[in-house]
Amino acid sequence: MAYRAATLTGSGAVAAWLVGATVLYGTGWAGGGVLAAFFVSSSLASRGAPPPSGVDPKGDRRDHRQVLANGGVAAAAALLGLHDSRLGLWLLTCALAAAAADTWATATGARSAASPRLILGGRMVPPGTSGGITPLGTAGGAAGATVVAAAGAIGAGIWVLLPVAALIGFGGMVLDSVLGAVAQGRFRCAGCAEPSEWRVHRCGHPTVHQGGLAWLDNDGVNLTAGLAAAGVAWAAWVWLCPCS
Repeated sequence: MAYRAATLTGSGAVAAWLVGATVLYGTGWAGGGVLAAFFVSSSLASRGAPPPSGVDPKGDRRDHRQVLANGGVAAAAALLGLHDSRLGLWLLTCALAAAAADTWATATGARSAASPRLILGGRMVPPGTSGGITPLGTAGGAAGATVVAAAGAIGAGIWVLLPVAALIGFGGMVLDSVLGAVAQGRFRCAGCAEPSEWRVHRCGHPTVHQGGLAWLDNDGVNLTAGLAAAGVAWAAWVWLCPCS
């Protein structure tokens, strides 16, 4: 259905099926509900968002790398549900809350009338620039994290998970923006001189590396933020120990 609705490529649909099957296997229908809350809400938030200008985006349809970068950590965390279903749901929810916050922030920020500014330094940047934030996008990210956190809290029956996952999701979004501004590779097309995030620009010309880590793209940034969210979620579980 997502493939026919043009929200996933063919490889993205296969990857999404694998993520969904793993989540259902590890955490059952409760985890599936959290995953559905993330995917459906994020797809709706992204639908019809204005394309960014001045950058070289992948497009509206998510491929397998984007799916695994956003859902791979959550799927791996869900497998812990085979040992402890509540822990699996806890980690799954926090990882997906971070992914939802980033996706919602990007989609709502693209609709902002205010120009984005770099999260570090506050310099005004073109819409779609990695590390650029707007008040509307930040509020959208908080809303996305809260939607997924609420689904997880209901599914797990652990109400403290709602504020915990919402905060961790928001923190993951902030980390994603910081990494995008500081560490993500930045390139410029040798042919048309437009900025890009890829080694080959959409016009077909190779790009020149201008900053950041050449091997770190947006998918890598998303994966890193998801791993960090899962790690903080584990620490929160140990600290709060909602096991009764």
